[in-house]
Amino acid sequence: MSPVVELPASSSQEGHEDSNGEQFGLVDLKAMSLSLPAETLLRAAVSLKDQVVQLSWIGVRELGSGSGRILDPSVYSGVLGTAFTCLRAYEATGNQQDLTLCAEIVDRCSDVARGSTRHVTFLCGRGGVYALGAVVANYMGDHHKRDSYLNLFLQVAQERALPVGPEEGGFGMSYDLLYGRSGFLWAALFISKYIGEDKLPSDLLMSIVDAVLAGGRAGASDRSSCPLMYRWHGTRYWGAANGLAGILHVLLHFPLSKENAEDVKGTLRYMMSKRFPHSGNYPSSEGNQRDKLVQWSHGATGMAITLCKASQVFLGDREFRGAAIEAGEVVWKNGLVKKVGLADGVAGNAYAFLSLYQLTGESIYEERAKAFASFLYHNARKLASMGHAGGADRVIACSLFQGLAGTACLWFDMLAPERSRFPGYEL
Repeated sequence: MSPVVELPASSSQEGHEDSNGEQFGLVDLKAMSLSLPAETLLRAAVSLKDQVVQLSWIGVRELGSGSGRILDPSVYSGVLGTAFTCLRAYEATGNQQDLTLCAEIVDRCSDVARGSTRHVTFLCGRGGVYALGAVVANYMGDHHKRDSYLNLFLQVAQERALPVGPEEGGFGMSYDLLYGRSGFLWAALFISKYIGEDKLPSDLLMSIVDAVLAGGRAGASDRSSCPLMYRWHGTRYWGAANGLAGILHVLLHFPLSKENAEDVKGTLRYMMSKRFPHSGNYPSSEGNQRDKLVQWSHGATGMAITLCKASQVFLGDREFRGAAIEAGEVVWKNGLVKKVGLADGVAGNAYAFLSLYQLTGESIYEERAKAFASFLYHNARKLASMGHAGGADRVIACSLFQGLAGTACLWFDMLAPERSRFPGYEL
C-alpha cells in the first residue's frame, strides 16, 4: 500500500499560518491547480485511501476484539467513515476489493452498533451502519444481507422517540443532523437513492418529517420573523452539523406542503437577513456576534450548500441562488483554513464550490474547488498531523469528517465534479 508520506511534503507553502489566506493569493492557488493532472489526483486519492485503511482498520482488525481497543463505529469520526471512503473509491475506480473491504468494515461496525442504542443518525449512529450496510450488500448482489440491514433500519425507524414531538429546549431526541431526527432522515434518503424509494414506507418517514417541522415551530419564539428554530444542548445553532442549515437541507429533500415549504423558505430568508454586514458570513448560533468560522460545521460553507439545494427546489425564488453564490464568495475570500477535514477544514470548504458548479455550470467554481484540492495535495500530510500525535488521535486524523478520509473523497469527486456530493450531506 502507498503511504501518505509519499505525497509531496510542503515546500514553498511553509508560510501558511492562518485562515485568512494572506499567505496564499489566488495566483498561488490557481498555479497549484494547473499543475495537478487528473491522473495524478487519482493516484493520490487511491494512495490516501489505502493509508486511511491501514491506519484506521487493518490495525484494529489484526488486534481483534479482545485487545481492549474500543472501535468507533461512526461515519463522522470512526471506522465506518473508512468504509464510506472505500465505497467512494469503488464508485470511482470499480475496484471490487474496495467494495469487499467496505462490506467487511460495515459488518464489524454492525456488531458494535447493536450494543449501543444512543444515536440513530447516519453520521454518528446505527442509522449509518444499517443504511451503508444495505447499500453495499445491494451493490454486491447479496439481497439476503441487504434485506437484513433494511429490517434493522426499519426497527430503528419504528422507535417511538423518532416520530413523537414536539419538544423544545433540549428535551427528548434532538433534531440536528449529527445526533437527531434529521440525521436519521438523511440515512433514509441515502437508502432511497441507492436502493429505491419503495424500500422504506413513506408514511413512516413523513411522520418523522412532521415531527421535525413541529419541533421547529415550537422552538421559534417569533414565527412571523423565523418560522423554525431548534436548540441543541440549549443553544440555537445555525450550522450544518447541529443547527438550522443541516436540518433545512434534509427537509428540502422531502415533499413539502405549501405551508411547510413557506416555513422553510421563511427560515432561510431570516438567516439571510442576519448575515454579518461586512463579511457576508453567517453566525454560528442565534445572536452570536463572533464572525470567525467559515466551514461546513458553522458559517458560510454549510449555508452555501443548503442554499444551492433550496435554489434547485424553489426554482421561482431567485434569491436563494443569489445567496448561495454570495456564500461561496465568502468561502473563497476567507481563504484557506488550518484544518484538513470535511467538518471544519479545506476539504469541506471545497465542496461549497462543487455545489455551486453543479448549480450554475460556471467553470470558475470547478477551478476554485480544484485549487483547494491541489492545496491539499501539497499540504494534507502536514495539516492532518497537527494536534494528532498517535493512538486514538491517529484514528481521528484519518477520519472522514476530521481527517484525511474526507480529502480522499474530495479527490475522487474532483475526477467527475458534475457528480460530486458532500459525504453524508449531499445525495
